Amino acid sequence: MPTDPSADPSAARPGRRTLLRTGLATGAATAVGLPSAPTAAASTPAGTDSDSNSAPADRVINLSGQLPTGAPDFVYLPVEVPRGVREIAVSYSYDRPAVPAGTPGNSCDIGIFDQRGTELGGKGFRGWSGGFRSSFSISAGDATPGYLPGPVDPGTWHVVLGPYQVAPQGLTYAVQVTLRFGAPGPAFTPHHPAERARGRGRAWYRGDCHLHTVHSDGRRLPAEVAAGARAAGLDFIVSTDHNTSSSHAAWGPLAGDDLLIVLGEEITTRNGHWLALGLEPGQFVDWRYRSRDDQLPRFARQVRRSGGLVVPAHPYCPYVACQWKFGYRDADAVEVWNGPWTYDDESAVDTWDAQLATALREGRDWLPAMGNSDAHSDPQPIGSPHNVVLAEDLSRPAVLEGLRAGRSWLAESAAVQLDLTATGHGLRAGIGETLTVPADAPVDVELTVSGVPGGTARLLTDEGQLHQETLPATGPGTVRWRTTASLAAYVRAEVRHPGPDGSPGKGNSMGPDLPWGPMAALTNPIVLRTR
Repeated sequence: MPTDPSADPSAARPGRRTLLRTGLATGAATAVGLPSAPTAAASTPAGTDSDSNSAPADRVINLSGQLPTGAPDFVYLPVEVPRGVREIAVSYSYDRPAVPAGTPGNSCDIGIFDQRGTELGGKGFRGWSGGFRSSFSISAGDATPGYLPGPVDPGTWHVVLGPYQVAPQGLTYAVQVTLRFGAPGPAFTPHHPAERARGRGRAWYRGDCHLHTVHSDGRRLPAEVAAGARAAGLDFIVSTDHNTSSSHAAWGPLAGDDLLIVLGEEITTRNGHWLALGLEPGQFVDWRYRSRDDQLPRFARQVRRSGGLVVPAHPYCPYVACQWKFGYRDADAVEVWNGPWTYDDESAVDTWDAQLATALREGRDWLPAMGNSDAHSDPQPIGSPHNVVLAEDLSRPAVLEGLRAGRSWLAESAAVQLDLTATGHGLRAGIGETLTVPADAPVDVELTVSGVPGGTARLLTDEGQLHQETLPATGPGTVRWRTTASLAAYVRAEVRHPGPDGSPGKGNSMGPDLPWGPMAALTNPIVLRTR
């Protein structure tokens, strides 16, 4: 069910997984017509007051209809907008009949396209709020978060419904469109963030690349997200509201020398969600397709032309439309850790690790791992987890290049410090780099960790875990291990908290319990090659 936007803000907040389930799972435009045409009630006629100089009265258009199970992913309701409209306001509702246990009930998203049309990837997009709002408005100088302010030009607009779950009884909807006439007023002035912050030159920078605000299904204002990022000790964040670019214009005053704000979007299709990181100001990426439509490559190219990254998000999240079905051919990285550590993160890491050996065997680029908070609302912590990236500068291009190259590791908080190196034959390599040595030359791997007292340090290769140590309970610890490039195609590290029973965990357990405690840090690999 959509979240009630009028709910008491002091009430208990839904968890991250709940928001994923109820917010914005959306998908492909498989049809543009209704299964049955909507009914349009008689519009309130435009009138004039006794003052001949006054604007016409509001015009109200009521649209209603019923969608059966199996309705198109998106249903477009045409609205004729005449000249002289200064604001378009939309509200909607739909029924929620009782359904048997285990049967999805009704859930319906909403958005709007203007007179430029509804073509996939076209220019007509004017906003999306998924199931998080029951009403919105757009004018030249203002718009509800999630929607784009700008001219209300005459022509055929389309309210778009996204019925991503329909009960066996069908879904009955009612949409009310109010056209308000008058002078358009001042145009909206966007304030986009700078592409560079002060930084420390070539250094490790911390950043959360998956965050939501009131511009989609979050409850935090952009200012609250920026403040939370600073409190978490982050150097950069990426704004990734669902299926809209509306927040891009709000971040400018919130960035600064101490915080780089990169623009992005979370694209929520019916076959999984992905992050477009590093978009141009105001750039919108469409989400109305499924895996079978073969449209992801087109939009991945669009993101890369802007210098951005394509990152499948929470690929094993169990909720409707969240599980990743597109494969990884078009990905630049993959989010293997999303918010508090859960079993679906374990699955994501296992899949990513299995792909490393395959990529190296086939001579392909390997896919870097990322970790992000996906924080929506209090008390979900911003920056837990986040990425620690080796970048040449604190700038959008440099940070994205560090992530693309895999020169990064994942941390649950800024309290965790880590370094991983491999040394052999007089050469040295760090995270995301390649060490090329004679096949049997000794390679010394060193891992230093602080901030995880009593944690379990694991060193893993293409064979699996080959070394494990418990870190000191009193402070930092160093783990050393020797291998060769003939025995290990790569080496990476994980640092785990103790299990619920206080034990460090073990890699050869086949019992009913998970063998490890929650993740505290995870690195991308150091690749070992033979001469």
